[in-house]
Amino acid sequence: MNFIAYIHAFILGLVEGATEFLPISSTGHLILAQDALGFSIASAKMFTIVIQLGAILAVCWLYRQKLCDVAFHLHHRKQQLFAFRLFVAFLPAAIVGVLFHSAIEAYLFSPVTVAIMLIVGGVIIWIIEKYKPEPTTHDIDDMTLKQAFVIGCVQAVSVIPGTSRSGATIMGGLLCKLDRKVAAEFSFFLAIPIMIGATAYSIYKYDDVITTSEIWVIVTGFVTSFIAGLVAVKFLVKFVSNHSFLPFAIYRILFGSLLLSLYAL
Repeated sequence: MNFIAYIHAFILGLVEGATEFLPISSTGHLILAQDALGFSIASAKMFTIVIQLGAILAVCWLYRQKLCDVAFHLHHRKQQLFAFRLFVAFLPAAIVGVLFHSAIEAYLFSPVTVAIMLIVGGVIIWIIEKYKPEPTTHDIDDMTLKQAFVIGCVQAVSVIPGTSRSGATIMGGLLCKLDRKVAAEFSFFLAIPIMIGATAYSIYKYDDVITTSEIWVIVTGFVTSFIAGLVAVKFLVKFVSNHSFLPFAIYRILFGSLLLSLYAL
């Protein structure tokens, strides 16, 4: 396998892990990075699936205590309610994804769509930060099922590349009167069933054959994505404790505008 393929795998794993949980669209950045690098291996679809799995495992590892608590004490009402909130929030995006995944992939997976949605999402984040209601929910276990459902409906919009799943869920949380940290942490937990479901669906749909020469390229992307995901989640939790999401809104608007200008030229 060409050494350049390993460099590309490292870069793409870094992009996926670093952007998956930030409100700047990991799918969008991955599409742009693959387009810019000209990344091409026989099992490219499977590579994307595996590096997304690396990001999932990063969250599972960081929140392993909470996840184990839920898994081993599911007979307790508190843990049942937590799991049910995730299920209620998971459903809207899962239904939209299954019904429209093929059409979205066929017509919207393009750098231009990503650039437009980066700008639109940035403007929306800016507006929400300016006019959001005062938070009343300061603990993830105090969330209501209505809050979870509304966040799930907002998340469904993120099937459009460039929107950002984490951005949609976090902003939805702020609109539902969650404080910043709770909104971010619920977004992390909600990523687990959503991304596992998307991964399973992709594996079912794309029967890529992984050649022996490409295994280590995929492993490189997976490990890089896992490590970058660990850093990104820790960074975001610490950042939102003292800052707003305006820097991410500005980044999205500037980056999206630059991309549109480049593609126009």
